[in-house]
Amino acid sequence: MAAVIRLSSVCRRGIKPLFYQSTLLVRPLAVPHKHQEQPYLLTARIHSSQNLQASSNSKAASLHWTAERMLSVLLLAMGPVAYFNPGPVIDYSLAAALTLHGHWGLGQVLTDYVHGDTKIKMANAALFLLSTITFTGLCYFNYNDVGICKAVALLWSK
Repeated sequence: MAAVIRLSSVCRRGIKPLFYQSTLLVRPLAVPHKHQEQPYLLTARIHSSQNLQASSNSKAASLHWTAERMLSVLLLAMGPVAYFNPGPVIDYSLAAALTLHGHWGLGQVLTDYVHGDTKIKMANAALFLLSTITFTGLCYFNYNDVGICKAVALLWSK
């Protein structure tokens, strides 16, 4: 089903088409008028809400991205080293690297899904607390038990 309206009534800014003043336009009736304009308003809101300061945040973001990639490569290299040469240095290095990797990963999840100043502050505080507890727990496990490398080897041996 379609509704027939004049093209000149569609032009809202007062600009009338030269050749199509009496031409008819067929538009589906099922699409409400407010839903046709909503994508433009949504994109306008998204683009206006971003506070981008390219000069100061650009370099920091680039350095952070580089550090994340270097940590990922380091974790890939630490796997074989931990398998062939387990020891306290590797155990504590794994504790630090795994905690930092998890902290940065969960930080990105919070950045994507938590909105509002108060909620962001609470989520970041909880993330720092979780990361601190994780690192402390892994160090405690390394000091008082067999360590991360030997624990993984024991899990694989059974």
